[in-house]
Amino acid sequence: MTAVRRAATRLRSLAARAKSGTGAGRISARHRRRLDRATRARRGRGRRLRRAGAALLALLLLLAGALVVAYERTVIPEPHPETAMQSTVFVDEHGGYLGRRGPVDRQEVPLSRVPRFVQDAVIAAENRSFRTDSGVSPRAVLRAAVSTLSGGERQGGSTITQQYVKNALLSPEQSLSRKVREALISVKLDRTRSKDQILEGYLNTVYFGRGAAGIQAAARNYFGVDSQALTVSQGAALASVINIPSYYERAGSDPKVTQTLVRRWEWVLDAMADSGALTARQRAEARFPAFRFYPPGDTDGQRQYLIDVAQREAADRLGITVDQLARGGYTVHTTFDSAAQDAVAQRAGEGVPGPAKGARLHAAVLGIVPGDGAVRVLYGGADYAHQPFNDALSGAVEAGTALLPFTGVKLDGPLASLPRTAAPSPLRLASAYAAMAARGTYAAPYTVARISRAGRTVYTAHPDTRPVMPAYAARLMGKYAAAVPPAPGVIEPTPAGFSGGFSGGAGTGPGTRTLWTTLSTPALSTTAALFAERPARDGHPASPAHLPSGAEALGKALVGQTLTGADR
Repeated sequence: MTAVRRAATRLRSLAARAKSGTGAGRISARHRRRLDRATRARRGRGRRLRRAGAALLALLLLLAGALVVAYERTVIPEPHPETAMQSTVFVDEHGGYLGRRGPVDRQEVPLSRVPRFVQDAVIAAENRSFRTDSGVSPRAVLRAAVSTLSGGERQGGSTITQQYVKNALLSPEQSLSRKVREALISVKLDRTRSKDQILEGYLNTVYFGRGAAGIQAAARNYFGVDSQALTVSQGAALASVINIPSYYERAGSDPKVTQTLVRRWEWVLDAMADSGALTARQRAEARFPAFRFYPPGDTDGQRQYLIDVAQREAADRLGITVDQLARGGYTVHTTFDSAAQDAVAQRAGEGVPGPAKGARLHAAVLGIVPGDGAVRVLYGGADYAHQPFNDALSGAVEAGTALLPFTGVKLDGPLASLPRTAAPSPLRLASAYAAMAARGTYAAPYTVARISRAGRTVYTAHPDTRPVMPAYAARLMGKYAAAVPPAPGVIEPTPAGFSGGFSGGAGTGPGTRTLWTTLSTPALSTTAALFAERPARDGHPASPAHLPSGAEALGKALVGQTLTGADR
């Protein structure tokens, strides 16, 4: 612009000189052309700038309008079917984990069942501005990019709201259109739902590794506890795992992975302390928690027998199908005593010396609470994976002399036809001996004590009892039964009800085909049934076989192990 002004000034000077008769007309014309070109250029540049500004403004207005329209038309979708699926968990009488059934290892829990320090740990690890952001955080994206480029701690660029939208409501594809939709839904979700609702949804769907979707399954799979029982250290460890779950899930069994996770765990705790979520004392006292071994061992074996029985009973109590139960996110509190169950399984697995050639020894053991019906022990086979058939419930075992105490006694109700049954199931005969121990009161056996869902109890068992024999008859039957000396330290006979043991079976001496052993106290009645068979082969069906010589000792040991392992 300065050059143009100088040219204009020079031209005016030349024009004045020409008018006064000085200078050359040829020089004045040349400078005039220069001035004209400079003026046109200046005017053209101004027009182009004004047009570009108008175009940019129009584009911005168009984009803003498009975003407004897109936001108004955005509908928050329903969660994916797989994120709505849950599994049902089975626990023993003390709350110890037995196993689960269902397509996805996930159970929903309300946010109130997740300690506040666990919530704060997840926020510290994944999205520190969660409580104040609008669902999308440009600062977080920039911070993640800078951290990644500088080689620092890996951080996610998405907010917790965006992660929830991506995991539960949208597909994981990496495309610009999906990212835009994710951002729009996140903003709308943040405006229509509370932060606690969003955090609850996130904690119930985010993947923690070890097959666990959601905080409840993660707490169980990593530490064997319920989510509400997590400690500060455990909560910070789970929050740290979210970053790379497929890698960190090996913590506790892989030293390198464990050390890497320890560093991230300390980073999370430091962030919690800086934000005031932890006191200085809590931070100083934090110790890296012990993880459950991973990968877990074989879960078939014994516990699947227990789960099978409890699953059918629980579905029946709720009036739903077994499949609906498995997908419903229930917690089934069973009556089983894991310590006694494991003791019996271990002793049964040891077998007896000198088994019959080509024959397989079967054992069925039941421990029932007299007068109540709660089943504490249910041993139905050596390994569910190889024998799903449950000998304790469905097996038909020759009773023989095991029925002698009930001969000549009028029995009512479920036991009325027992004396005429040559081969009852172990469960039926065990419940009869339990009724004898309860002075003639029969209690229907049950394996489900309580069922809960999302922390709310939906079913509670009540003993179903009825008198099936006079009390005096039960006492006479108890006196008739031949006493079986209890194992040392197992029981002390008391005058209440039938307290003692009985052995019976089919066949005698070396030809014994079945052996029944019962040992009862007022607190627990245990019955073991042993029989042997030759498996089907070459088109021939399975056939009974004689028991080995050590069967009687095994029977006594099994009932003794039950009473030793169970709470009395």
